[in-house]
Amino acid sequence: MTTEIRANTLLPARREAITLDTCDGLSLIGELALPAENPPRATLICLHPLPTHGGMMDSHLFRKAAFRLPALADYAVLRFNTRGTISEAGRSDGQFSKGVEERFDVAAALEFAEFRDLPNVWVVGWSFGTDLTLAHAADPIVQGAVLISPPRRWSTDEQLKVWADTGKPVYAFIPEFDDYLRPEDAPERFAALPQLQIVPFAGAKHLFVGYAEQVLDTLVATITPEVPTPLPSTWDGHCENRTPVIVND
Repeated sequence: MTTEIRANTLLPARREAITLDTCDGLSLIGELALPAENPPRATLICLHPLPTHGGMMDSHLFRKAAFRLPALADYAVLRFNTRGTISEAGRSDGQFSKGVEERFDVAAALEFAEFRDLPNVWVVGWSFGTDLTLAHAADPIVQGAVLISPPRRWSTDEQLKVWADTGKPVYAFIPEFDDYLRPEDAPERFAALPQLQIVPFAGAKHLFVGYAEQVLDTLVATITPEVPTPLPSTWDGHCENRTPVIVND
């Protein structure tokens, strides 16, 4: 049976509820989604938008990445709630720390990926998650980073220079009508990171509503150019429909 892949379509994968333990004693709620049969060709560590404005591991781009990419691109997708963040999966311990103590959260995710021997690790930050990426994710196991709607709010030029010194690829997916940083302003704001490659998205706004497929296609083409894109829009075989649960903080 052929099914059109829609916002709530859950494609086959090996899905595991996980707990990330931070070195300052917190437990973070998360999920690892792996290809159902094949070994993963790449791993995404997803760092979500600002939790004080509704960001969480289920924010729509990351939810769709976890629902689709294990099946469509053989990706492993690791997503989790940073400290104090709540989603359908539960609430992580601790309190929001404006990106400071979240360094322990990022470290816990990287350690988990290393412990599980996940391959070709890329960190994908979105909005607040881009500042976490720039500030805390320049780790030896990381192959590169993708910044979705980077506001450059908390990350410093010194932290960008750490990434610059690694020489690892960094891509910025920047909406044409972003509320915080637009494509034409990005070169100056990221001057300390000369290897940054800016990918503008015409017509899009900060949350990329209506652009999920384009973002996922570009993400896969960037990280694994050997995977054909655009990704399929239909699925032949078993799949489910997973309606989001509204979570009240």
